[in-house]
Amino acid sequence: MPGLVRGIARTAVIAGTATAVSGRVARRQAENMADRDQAIAANRGAGYAEGAQATYQPAPAPAPTPASAPAPAAQPDMVTQLKQLADLRDQGILTDEEFTAKKEQILGI
Repeated sequence: MPGLVRGIARTAVIAGTATAVSGRVARRQAENMADRDQAIAANRGAGYAEGAQATYQPAPAPAPTPASAPAPAAQPDMVTQLKQLADLRDQGILTDEEFTAKKEQILGI
């Protein structure tokens, strides 16, 4: 019986400590959010005033790339495809021959 009472008391102490800590964390987060909300509200008012005086400036168009230059996205796409193939091979879904054939097709060999 004393072991049971001791276990219940220990559980109560742990639960009380956890409740106190979580309450303190919640209060601290609420204070931080309130400070952040006040700063956003103050900045929003200043932003509206500046926006009314500023003129709209469209973003410059990206410079065209020459037709002979490869697209920069082609290289990472090829690497991604090869990594996916290697994963399929490692999982046993592709055989070594299938992996090699597809790799050569991607690389253009």
